[in-house]
Amino acid sequence: MTPDTAAVSVSVANDSEVMASVDDDGEAERLVIADVSREDAWICMRVTDTASLPDWQ
Repeated sequence: MTPDTAAVSVSVANDSEVMASVDDDGEAERLVIADVSREDAWICMRVTDTASLPDWQ
């Protein structure tokens, strides 16, 4: 999997607070990434569908 990255302006980056967490609902583990400084700014996917750290290097 190739990461799809985009440049983020400095003003946007300074105003954001992004966190990630693995949530286990009993059926599947999900990776949740959220910008906690904004409403409804989050993404969620199954851990099995995410790229491993070495794949991103």
